[in-house]
Amino acid sequence: MAILSSNNLAKTAASAAAHTAAPYAAGGGTIPFEDEALVDRCRKGDMPAFGLLVAKYQDRLYNLLFRMVGNAADAEELAQEAFLKALENLGQFQGASRFYTWLFRVAVNLAHTHRRRGGRVKFQTLSAPEDGDGPGLGARLADGRDGSPAAAAMTAETRQAVLRALESLDEEYRVVVLLCDVEEMDYSQIAAVLEQPLGTVKSRLHRGRSMLRTKLANLMP
Repeated sequence: MAILSSNNLAKTAASAAAHTAAPYAAGGGTIPFEDEALVDRCRKGDMPAFGLLVAKYQDRLYNLLFRMVGNAADAEELAQEAFLKALENLGQFQGASRFYTWLFRVAVNLAHTHRRRGGRVKFQTLSAPEDGDGPGLGARLADGRDGSPAAAAMTAETRQAVLRALESLDEEYRVVVLLCDVEEMDYSQIAAVLEQPLGTVKSRLHRGRSMLRTKLANLMP
């Protein structure tokens, strides 16, 4: 999915794609793929480098936002806004955390603001549109991983039940479950994204999973 499709950053992403394997004209080398090196180039005005960061994270960011706000159009708009804010505030990124952790923090804060304005989330579909790449939300939350709240057979009814259960959670629990069980972030990364103490993250994750298990008790083997 092309998040940045209607402004100058779309040209940035396209330019980045054209340069990913080609020699970098200004420096004679190739554009690096490590976040730190890309961020450093961005700070020097290298827009194709920012386009590579967009290409690298736009799908993950969009899918997380969709799962938080439940609406494809809103998720796309918020993802675009998150990248724009990241570009505008790149000078404030000090490298204390990984770039994608900082980017996700921007996106989650935007989603919180959006939710406060628009009320409770209502999912449009059984899973986030992912262009056919990998399982959707229901499958990821009910895939039987250690600590996952559901291990039942993956039917459409099960995925629907998982989404309804997730929808019913308060946001502070839902976002922690999403970041851990869908995005597969560790505790410290989640704490950085949410700007919360490690103990709070662990407590919310435990509580969120517990509530999901209760809501999905009839699906448990």
